[in-house]
Amino acid sequence: MTEQIRRVLVRSLDDITIEHVPAPVPGDDELLVHTTVVGVCGSDTHAAAGHHPFIDLPYRPGHEAVGVVAAAGKGAEDFRPGDRVIIEPNLYCGRCPQCRSGRYNICQELKVFGCQTPGAMTDLFTIPADRVHRIPDGMTDIEAALVEPLATPVHAVAKAGDLTGRTVAVLGAGPIGLLTLLAARHAGAARIAVTDLMDGKRQRALRLGADAALPADAPDLVEQAHAALGGPVDVVFDCVAREQSMAQATGLVAKGGHIVVVGVGAAGTTAVRLDLVQDREIRIEGTLMYTGEDYRTAMSLIASGAVDTAEIVTATFPLEDAAKAFAASVDPAHVKVLVTVDGP
Repeated sequence: MTEQIRRVLVRSLDDITIEHVPAPVPGDDELLVHTTVVGVCGSDTHAAAGHHPFIDLPYRPGHEAVGVVAAAGKGAEDFRPGDRVIIEPNLYCGRCPQCRSGRYNICQELKVFGCQTPGAMTDLFTIPADRVHRIPDGMTDIEAALVEPLATPVHAVAKAGDLTGRTVAVLGAGPIGLLTLLAARHAGAARIAVTDLMDGKRQRALRLGADAALPADAPDLVEQAHAALGGPVDVVFDCVAREQSMAQATGLVAKGGHIVVVGVGAAGTTAVRLDLVQDREIRIEGTLMYTGEDYRTAMSLIASGAVDTAEIVTATFPLEDAAKAFAASVDPAHVKVLVTVDGP
């Protein structure tokens, strides 16, 4: 009889169930991996709510994954059963101009494991061997689960250029916003202000090293931020990506400054003050995911102790309680919620 495994199926935020499916078999260049920890991302909850522009319902989540190799295909002998790994979930073609230039994170045919394909919120999954990284010795599974979400801010910070001595505003103090704060500080930012609607998240940002944490709905937010940072801001990271946050970003940023859009915006149009963009020579740039270099930087940051895991990971749930994990993830009291999977 074929072995059956559990896999999470998301039809909506109110309809998250466990399905039982045959255990997968790795192909020649694939690994069979037993999941140990997998994160619930903001993209997951947006998709479950029907708001993600690039993830269709129903879907099978799990792209922030940590696991143990259970078996290796004949073309993946570099890995052995028992190896602890994290996945880099961007599945790229390797042929398009972006891939050939090394920017495979914006592959023309990009799919994301756990978003457009079944993911790792399951007992066992298969994945191409070139999409995994070994976990450094001494790093816990919980710490390793933060590598993928940290790699996105690391990539965004790299897009902003040298931050040494510069002022930064981070709009939004969810998981990505808080990790952007840490990545920007590590990159040399002199002063950083973080905004959020929730006082608890603002206080968390201060504990993680923000110089100021300001209410995102303050009518004088721009003036408060300028006062806290000593003037208009060199770089703004918009981790909210809504019309209000973009309006705030264009008001906050200095002439010749840089706005990096990190959050996933809703489908449709967003008003932007093009008169200000033109008159102030503001650079607005999007950023998507990461590359292997960003993963390695994120792993080094976590290994160095630069990320206070206890401040970021606020809840864990077993696989059978995945619905509760999603519910907790949309609760503003939480930052990063993880799902754990029983041992093999």
